[in-house]
Amino acid sequence: MVRPVAGIICCTRTVGIEPAQAVMNRYVASAMTYADAAALLVPSMPGLMRAADVASRLDGLLLTGSPSNLDPGAYGEAADDAPGPFDPARDAMTGDLIRAMLDLGRPVFGICRGFQELNVAFGGTLRRDVSEHPDLLKHHAPDEVGFNEMFDHVHDVALTPGGVLAAALGEDRIRVNSVHYQGVSRLGDGLSVEARADDGVVEAFSARVNAAPVLAVQWHPEWRTGENPQSQVFFGVFGRALRGEPLVS
Repeated sequence: MVRPVAGIICCTRTVGIEPAQAVMNRYVASAMTYADAAALLVPSMPGLMRAADVASRLDGLLLTGSPSNLDPGAYGEAADDAPGPFDPARDAMTGDLIRAMLDLGRPVFGICRGFQELNVAFGGTLRRDVSEHPDLLKHHAPDEVGFNEMFDHVHDVALTPGGVLAAALGEDRIRVNSVHYQGVSRLGDGLSVEARADDGVVEAFSARVNAAPVLAVQWHPEWRTGENPQSQVFFGVFGRALRGEPLVS
């Protein structure tokens, strides 16, 4: 049986001295394994390719996390002190891809930066202080820890009763890794909260546009997915969406 095809967005990186299109293997492997899907990497090169050129060839889209941040201009803020790095080519490509996929009624799922991109695409805004605000949980590990240890930084989230994640997981609270400096300020129009941290920060949301499911999480289910049954459920839901099946059986 031919498997559905998940488009997975690339970031602009530098390899040696050259720009490159890249996505970490863990996103691709988790999607292919636990969504039982084939994958095509979508370059963030909007000057050479339109979203409409590829959207119809994809059964769904996964927007990954990234070291880069959305430029605040994408949500109407001129912040000279906003922390980078930035990836304007990805900003442009994902904005167009989200619209193209939803216009076709194709699912779009997001992780971390992808979660933030979707919030902005729906008219929301971001805050840039979730790792340092005194009234909030620490949403990122201390800067001095190593890369692997960064993903050991965790907190609980409360799942919205009746939501997609609560139904799929059969839980009302789960523990998630927390590796983000930015988060939702104003929730985008038409998005429903799927999970919140105990400080009130939105950690997951969903929507349905033209019958297309949208689901995004601020945490990283692609990190060591094989060791985390709850993360496997997230990608399983993605696989059901790619096949046009109900998200929860």
